[in-house]
Amino acid sequence: MEDLDTLKAKVKKLNQQATALKMDLHDLSEDLPTGWERIMDIAQKTYDAHAALVAARQALSAAGG
Repeated sequence: MEDLDTLKAKVKKLNQQATALKMDLHDLSEDLPTGWERIMDIAQKTYDAHAALVAARQALSAAGG
């Protein structure tokens, strides 16, 4: 099991990645129909990043953080 500091760092990193991907998806939506081919790719990456973030937050909470 990861220690508390490692879990906190992981959550911080995943939060940054998820936020960046959320903004990429937002930017893409504003430029539509240009770049429509990238919708599924960016949406999947954003979904995966947020799923990983939720899992990391749950692990941190379970560890007492």
